[in-house]
Amino acid sequence: MLDHNAPLRPKAGAAEDQRVIKLAVLAVGGQGGGVLADWITDVAERNGYVAQSTSVAGVAQRTGATIYYVEMARDTGRLPVFALSPAQGDVDILIAAELMEAGRAIIRGFVTPERTTLITSSHRIAAVSEKIEPGDGRASSAKVHATAEAAARRFIAFDMEKIAADNGTMISASLLGALAGSDALPFTRETYEQAIGAGGRGVKASLAAFGAAYDRARGIAGAAPASGTTETPSTSEAGPGVAKVSGPESLLQGWQQLAARIDALPAPVRDMALRGLKKVVDYQDIAYGGEYLDRLGRALALDDAGHAYALSVAAAKHLANAMCYDDMIRVADLKTRSTRDKRVRREVGVKDGTVLQVTEYFHPRIEEFCGTLPAGLGSYIESRPKLAAFLDRRINRGRHIRTDSFAGFAALWFIGGLRRWRRSLLRHKVEVAHLERWYELALGHVREDYALAVEILNCRRLIKGYSDTHARAQSKFDRVLSALDLVKGRPDAADWIRRLREAALKDEKGDMLDGALKTVASL
Repeated sequence: MLDHNAPLRPKAGAAEDQRVIKLAVLAVGGQGGGVLADWITDVAERNGYVAQSTSVAGVAQRTGATIYYVEMARDTGRLPVFALSPAQGDVDILIAAELMEAGRAIIRGFVTPERTTLITSSHRIAAVSEKIEPGDGRASSAKVHATAEAAARRFIAFDMEKIAADNGTMISASLLGALAGSDALPFTRETYEQAIGAGGRGVKASLAAFGAAYDRARGIAGAAPASGTTETPSTSEAGPGVAKVSGPESLLQGWQQLAARIDALPAPVRDMALRGLKKVVDYQDIAYGGEYLDRLGRALALDDAGHAYALSVAAAKHLANAMCYDDMIRVADLKTRSTRDKRVRREVGVKDGTVLQVTEYFHPRIEEFCGTLPAGLGSYIESRPKLAAFLDRRINRGRHIRTDSFAGFAALWFIGGLRRWRRSLLRHKVEVAHLERWYELALGHVREDYALAVEILNCRRLIKGYSDTHARAQSKFDRVLSALDLVKGRPDAADWIRRLREAALKDEKGDMLDGALKTVASL
């Protein structure tokens, strides 16, 4: 009886030539898992091996990855018996095209510490279960890394998706480069490159990504101890403020003045403040960035190193999000940017010179329409229910806009161009008034309860989205802070506000929040 949980060992007296190497690739649609499996099979055959490749399809892109399974053995003249799918504890090399797929492979028992070389890209693609959370539903990447280091004999992880994107190709080329660089298979680099070249399509870009990933994997593998190999992913190796900035000289001078103000901030605040400043300036303009730093300065004036500047860090994060609210102008602006067109073409896999048709869906309500009008006119319409209802019947319906056509693109481009007048529009007036009430409420509690002030700032994360989503989020925000008068003055007031916020983030309908509010009321 075959024991699939036993480590791979040649039988007593059997030659090493008879050893079967077992390799599994986990990839979702669009990542080139099938191409990668074909390349690996080709490489094996070029080196005098007999190889077999099979695949077990997942249900859909984010509910199950396709498992591509390759078994290979040196050709000794006797045809080996190959399995059709991987078994627990019986995989020598596992390649995951995304970090959480590596975690799923560990859970399924495909990775073992005495045997498996685990190679994975450290980038993330959010799963359906992560996306449906109203709050931050992301699983912990750090936990997956720690588990992988313990579960695998060797663990190699770095951002292979970025390497592929930088070279204009699919991640399959980067994954093959990492496999070659790991020396997990007894094949030379040249045979891997020959397999890529035999494909005849996108060879130059694939070879570039392969080479970059190969060198990265060789550098990691050469520096790691024998028990395991890993590299912790980072969002920016050079730090968040090193990115080059270009543009008109007058705007560059304004940006440099803002950057100098960031440099003068306490060290714990700088990183978050710089990220917030970039977001705010991109959203509106340099002057808006100055307003952001002015508001942040009000929190800093009440903060100190004894609290590790927690209040200022929270303010830096949530002020930026509050000032960059989603409106029709923002949505239209993002949909007509050249960077979005490039991203869509890359994700869809459109070749150069091919016409791409893009249809955008818009469903504005009367609230969004009035929000893009001058404050006086928008308020005039909203204060007259019959007029608002009359206009809503003509506005409140879904629209499909083809942005690959001149008329469709021009319409969205015009709406996005209203950004220069945003400060005079009704939506901005409403958002600024709400921001100031929330910010004053938080800062007003700093002296008597520092932790509570921080939690009030953190409640801003409840507000997000556009149209109906924004309205529901606003309602949750108001309901959480409605409990403030009931808990303030208690030593655990901050903890109660945190619990209410987390309850509001747990489900869309707010049933858990209702239960938590009843508990607070009973206090």
